[in-house]
Amino acid sequence: MNIELQSKLDHLIKLLTDLDSAVVGFSAGVDSTFLTAAASRSLGKKAIAATAYSATLPVSEKEEAVRIANQLGIQHILLPIDELANTEFAANTKNRCYYCKKTRFNALHQWGIEHGYTWVLDGANADDCMDYRPGMKAIAEMEGVCSPLLEAGLTKAEIREISKEWGLPTWNKPSAACLSSRIAYGLTVTKERLNQIEQAEKIVKKFCSGQIRVRHHDNLARIEVSQADIPILAIPENAQYICNALKKLGFKFVTLDLAGYRTGSMNEVLAQ
Repeated sequence: MNIELQSKLDHLIKLLTDLDSAVVGFSAGVDSTFLTAAASRSLGKKAIAATAYSATLPVSEKEEAVRIANQLGIQHILLPIDELANTEFAANTKNRCYYCKKTRFNALHQWGIEHGYTWVLDGANADDCMDYRPGMKAIAEMEGVCSPLLEAGLTKAEIREISKEWGLPTWNKPSAACLSSRIAYGLTVTKERLNQIEQAEKIVKKFCSGQIRVRHHDNLARIEVSQADIPILAIPENAQYICNALKKLGFKFVTLDLAGYRTGSMNEVLAQ
């Protein structure tokens, strides 16, 4: 580990050690797993991992959160929430993530207060400042919630590097996002649409091992995969199978995005 990265890690550990106690918002992604491991090292039993789950979280991710928390040896709770009950979230405007973060971290903070934990930790990192992230505004507005990885200046690549050194199982895990991020702005977020996306991605994953997103544009499903996987899905028999299967889920049209997977592609319309 180089001197600069060691300095950032030391800064993070000091930030965490100075906290009295903390609930880590844990999704089992690269960032939150690393933050959870760091909090456990710094605070011991005064740190707990909490996964706030709802219909926006794939079942497989919820199950993985339980498994990874167990591997880390940290106490872990599952906290049910319902973002869909928030009409501002369900309306799916460009500020959807703001309302999601408010709902999610308010629930975590309230749980923490009731159980004697002083802080709630968010897993945002330094790279998140480079993308459209309205959820970060929500975190900044909330008392008792902080983003130690961001404050320490750690990037995603640096988090992966330290995670590998620490032997964390997520060091090379592909980036993930909640199912609602696949729904085109302006379309109401519903349990039915979230389930369509989850089931559609399971179907596509039979053919690809890399990043997969099925973007929901009402009657149209837009599939994003890595450039290397595009030829695999374009094989006529594969394409026909996927098309038929997704139409059974309720889509009228199924397309393969030739630009391939890219994070935050739904935000491209905002730039326009």
